[in-house]
Amino acid sequence: MPSYGVSLLSGGLDSTTVTALAKSKTDHLTALTFHYGQSHSKEVDCAAEVARSLGVTQELLDISFLGKVAWYSALTNPEQFPMPEDREASRMGNSIPITYVPLRNTIFLSLAAASLESQVLYAIEIEHVLPEDIQAYIYMAPNAIDYSGYPDCRPEFFQKMGESLGYGSKLWTEYHVPLQIEIPIIEMSKTDIVRLAMVLEAPLELTWSCYQGGEIPCGRCDSCILRASGFRAAGYPDPAIPD
Repeated sequence: MPSYGVSLLSGGLDSTTVTALAKSKTDHLTALTFHYGQSHSKEVDCAAEVARSLGVTQELLDISFLGKVAWYSALTNPEQFPMPEDREASRMGNSIPITYVPLRNTIFLSLAAASLESQVLYAIEIEHVLPEDIQAYIYMAPNAIDYSGYPDCRPEFFQKMGESLGYGSKLWTEYHVPLQIEIPIIEMSKTDIVRLAMVLEAPLELTWSCYQGGEIPCGRCDSCILRASGFRAAGYPDPAIPD
């Protein structure tokens, strides 16, 4: 039974781990990376290196216009909204921080679904693969435990989005092939994610999780703090941090 997949690859720890997992479970996998108007392109460059290391075809989509409509965020408008720094992990998740990008995952999911549906419809209608023999997966790396409180990183969001994408797709409406959203690390701690990445031999040395650009991670933003705590608790040095 051939399986087709799109994995959203940002270049960070979580998405790299999930993309490595998706590669082991999918016959035809594409890594999808978005340049969405974020404050720096470091993670986009890292995503390309990760995709090459994993041997996965990558598509880079320039949707930088998103920063113009989703401007109320420190990630898309850092000049106006300062980046939170030096927050204790216990404070994260109590409220939605300014690093939340309005409806980012909703838009990402829609684009990923369009890419995946195109691939699968081509397989069915041009290559004559039987619909009942096909599986279609969207892999994403949200996390509902060690996360910063984003509403579009919750399991219920992805459940509702999966239903909506099905109703709006030809793939489900005509061929009854669901676009399955796979969120394998949704209930994992950052420590467990690090351990899974090590088992998968994911190229973590190529990843970038920091909200800032630069040569080395800032060590002060929420993402850096969560990543550091995960490696520390897992008992591994972070291979992306120079000695």
